[in-house]
Amino acid sequence: MTEKLIFVVDSDKKIQNLLEYTISGKEGFKVIVFPSGEECLMNLDVNPDIIILDHLFTGKAKKMLNGMQTFSELRKINKALQIIILSEKPNQKIIKELYVNDATNYISKNNYFIDSLLETIDRISQN
Repeated sequence: MTEKLIFVVDSDKKIQNLLEYTISGKEGFKVIVFPSGEECLMNLDVNPDIIILDHLFTGKAKKMLNGMQTFSELRKINKALQIIILSEKPNQKIIKELYVNDATNYISKNNYFIDSLLETIDRISQN
């Protein structure tokens, strides 16, 4: 089994650590964490299998990309890329927009989101 590379893009250090620890603890997965959309985009040349992207993160500087802008840029670069969107505040309009633009899955950060995320990663990895 070849190792699957997963990018985690989230500005929240606690979420970064949680996802890195949980996912990399599964056999066959390697995780690289990015605190900004720009850093993620600059590293696409290593060809991640999956990107987990917080849609609400904001850049520290006003000119930095937010989560939705990062998603749009990723779609421009690679329409087939598996992108899982995480969000603390579900918004039906945004969810619909994400699915229309081919988000792989949308997961709300609730008490059980890790289980849903791991199930989605397993499902994607089997394809």
